[in-house]
Amino acid sequence: MSPIHQRYLTDAVTTASPGRLLVMLYDRLCLDLQRAVVAIGDRRREDASTSLVHAQDILLELRSSLRVEEWPGGEGLAELYSFVLTELMRANVRQDADVVVACLGVVEPLRDAWREAVDQQPAVSVERASA
Repeated sequence: MSPIHQRYLTDAVTTASPGRLLVMLYDRLCLDLQRAVVAIGDRRREDASTSLVHAQDILLELRSSLRVEEWPGGEGLAELYSFVLTELMRANVRQDADVVVACLGVVEPLRDAWREAVDQQPAVSVERASA
């Protein structure tokens, strides 16, 4: 990765709102799962495992940052994260692309819902944010 690209990514993360950061995590989770499916299909076990372990790390971060007591759906989402995490571990051991695809089918609608929610939030102007 070029230094300019790395700088852009660093700036994007450090200036993102919490909602945008959440969407970025989901985007990367989906990308990891897509990469794992391709790697499994190509019989590149190490690449598949790297992508699946990174996806698991993201799920652990999402799970640990979830405040289940603050909204009624919190417990259910926590259980869903745990389920997907377990399935990805199983997929990694068995190198089972079908399980990864099924997990992607769970994660993508969540990502899309969070993106829609974040996009509907009013933008905060720079002047208002610095006040």
